[in-house]
Amino acid sequence: MSTKIVLAFSGGLDTSFCIPYLIEQGFEVHTVTVNTGGFSAAEEEALTTRALALGAASHKNIDAVGYYYSSGVKYLIFGNILKNATYPLSVSSERVFQAIKVLEHVRELGAGLVAHGCTGAGNDQVRFDLVFEVLAPEIEIVAPIRTLGLSRQQEIDYLVQKGFDFDWRKSAYSINKGLWGTSVGGVETLASDGVVPDEAYPSAAVETEPVRVVVGFERGEPISLNGENLDPVKVIARLNEIGGRYAVGRDVHVGDTIIGIKGRVAFEAAAPLIIIKAHHLLEKHTLTKWQLYWKDQLAGWYGQMMHEGQYLDPLARNIEGFLADIQQFVTGTVELELRPYHFSVLGCRSAYDLMKSKFADYGEANRSLSAQDMVGFTRVLANPLKIYYSVHNNSANDHD
Repeated sequence: MSTKIVLAFSGGLDTSFCIPYLIEQGFEVHTVTVNTGGFSAAEEEALTTRALALGAASHKNIDAVGYYYSSGVKYLIFGNILKNATYPLSVSSERVFQAIKVLEHVRELGAGLVAHGCTGAGNDQVRFDLVFEVLAPEIEIVAPIRTLGLSRQQEIDYLVQKGFDFDWRKSAYSINKGLWGTSVGGVETLASDGVVPDEAYPSAAVETEPVRVVVGFERGEPISLNGENLDPVKVIARLNEIGGRYAVGRDVHVGDTIIGIKGRVAFEAAAPLIIIKAHHLLEKHTLTKWQLYWKDQLAGWYGQMMHEGQYLDPLARNIEGFLADIQQFVTGTVELELRPYHFSVLGCRSAYDLMKSKFADYGEANRSLSAQDMVGFTRVLANPLKIYYSVHNNSANDHD
């Protein structure tokens, strides 16, 4: 059997432990970090240095930000996806794409094994394993942290014993940053009534004066900011920067994990929430009632599939086709106002706006139907209920 193994490496304690441990088990360890928006160039360089210092035979940093946007984030925008009406899948949507890129490196190196540092208590182990099982069933999965069940202190003691006496002090908060937002976990999120303090979030409200921004969309994708045409990834980055100075996009998500327990996490996602709310407003002006209704049903399913690692199911491609098709006329600009810890969606402009004054002014005048038309319309609408209540004479008063 090949001893060459590829480890998905984040640089944290768990994946750092995995390198010398796997080497001790007789493996030739190669590490790979897939950047979906969470690492700067300097941080990538530091990851390379740490992986090699720990004994990795090689390390590779893969830039997957554009891939992540075009294959995942774009459809989260099209669907206005907020899990439990709150969470924009900031971290949970990254893992499948990271796993796919890890597998590409596995094949590039001709390795027969792949490893990750997930524990046995969370969602990520399922997301990584599902991709590996489906796309590379011939490759063996190794998960030392899950298998050994070691405590954090045991991992530190092992590394120190091996001569890797880095600063392993645990931060009070677990921060996972990516293109589509940052999650924040701490002792407060372990309790239903815990309140994450202001200083735990990555951004601080340094601006106090309100500012207005205009986000431009073309066929559902964010393609400009304040009149400047930009790549969608840059629009997201700029909005995260601007929104971060106002500390907007903070909330706490409570949801059901893949393995059936409740989980709670705080997050900061300025750009995702601003873009989703702006996009949603534009859709309300450019889509029909039934387009909006059915899009919501399918988008909800898509978000659930993404969250639970089911992205590879062909149904996801079917839903993506629908979501992309329905964006045909979702083009225009949306104006928003940002204030400390809050933003408001003000209004939009679109050549495809269905709120046309030549047909009607809501609550004022209806120029496409006459008064007599409305009398007939109401009578037709009432007809089936008139029949029902003529049969069930007393049913109309049953609720009294």
